[in-house]
Amino acid sequence: MLLLLIPIAFAISLVTTWIVRAVSCRAGVTDTAAMPGQIKERRAIPNTGGIGIVAGLLIPIAGMILVATVLGEDFARAVLPETEADRVAKHLPGLRDKIPLGLGFVGSVLVIHIVGLIDDRRPLGPIVKLAVMVLPPLAIALLSETRLLTLLDGYPGGYALSVLITVLWFVAVTNAMNFIDNMDGLSGGVAMIASACFLVAALMSAQLFVSAVLALVVGSCAGFLILNFPPARIFMGDGGSLVLGFTLAFLTTRTTFTGESPTGEPLAGGWYAVFMPLVVLAVPLYDMLSVSVIRLRQGRSPMVGDMQHLSHRLVKRGLSKRSAVLVIWGMTAATGIGGIALGSLAPWQAVLVGVQTGLLLAVLAAFEFASSPDRNRRESPGERDG
Repeated sequence: MLLLLIPIAFAISLVTTWIVRAVSCRAGVTDTAAMPGQIKERRAIPNTGGIGIVAGLLIPIAGMILVATVLGEDFARAVLPETEADRVAKHLPGLRDKIPLGLGFVGSVLVIHIVGLIDDRRPLGPIVKLAVMVLPPLAIALLSETRLLTLLDGYPGGYALSVLITVLWFVAVTNAMNFIDNMDGLSGGVAMIASACFLVAALMSAQLFVSAVLALVVGSCAGFLILNFPPARIFMGDGGSLVLGFTLAFLTTRTTFTGESPTGEPLAGGWYAVFMPLVVLAVPLYDMLSVSVIRLRQGRSPMVGDMQHLSHRLVKRGLSKRSAVLVIWGMTAATGIGGIALGSLAPWQAVLVGVQTGLLLAVLAAFEFASSPDRNRRESPGERDG
């Protein structure tokens, strides 16, 4: 039943994205020019596709809130087979308990989406974008107890440290998904793969609220990718990438990795299961960190975009743009599969997953350095002998 949310979100996202593209093309709403200091490839393609992703995500959530608060059990029994109606009725009380949290999530997504849409039309600059990455997570952490490392609460300053770590995690993941939105199909595909991995893990521990929203993310990204897979006919823009990053950060913060699941069943993994999001999102986080280091070494702000991301660096080393996207998708899937298993492994097996993830990134970094175009030019026979 829960997995039916994937095709529902897919259909809403695909139809909305198609309509938005048609309207944007008629209105001449296409990708904007680079802001001062920014380096980008401008193409006459609409960058309003984030509307489709947000529609696929929020319309079903609004429907679930409506069913839980207004229509209720009688409506479920009227429109669903008896078996399914009983299953839905069983979960309605739990769904009602999550309504305040759901409304907070919906409100935060709308704020981030609107700011992203404005930035897509008239660049607001890195400070404004950073503020919108910090304030909604801070409000959620303080008002809904959606925090990481709540076990710190029993220590002096532990609550404040938990809130700080939570906000930093939101900023890191939101930035990572925003940074990796630099090539056709890249951010949407990475988000879809990562969400699918998180969905499997959440289903294994019977975390239904988190699983439902992850299913919507998977479907929304898949519907959008129909029109965004290279060569893209529409971009998601910041109105989509910021929302995807925030949503993944929110859902990974809400996920229970150790202890008991919401159903009271013990989870198999040890304390190291909390590293699952880092393993699943290792590739986009690597992209964000590596390009930030490159920019800082060049004396540039890490928040001002350019064409030095992992995808661009792979293209410089001979891959086509589509191949670079598929390689990054594959690497995300490789780390993601390890992340799924992490929560159910013995300690020594978990160490192997960590080593495997580290080796994948280390080999990637070594390949990039060894095949650097600048390095190749320095070591070419003509230049050494000249």
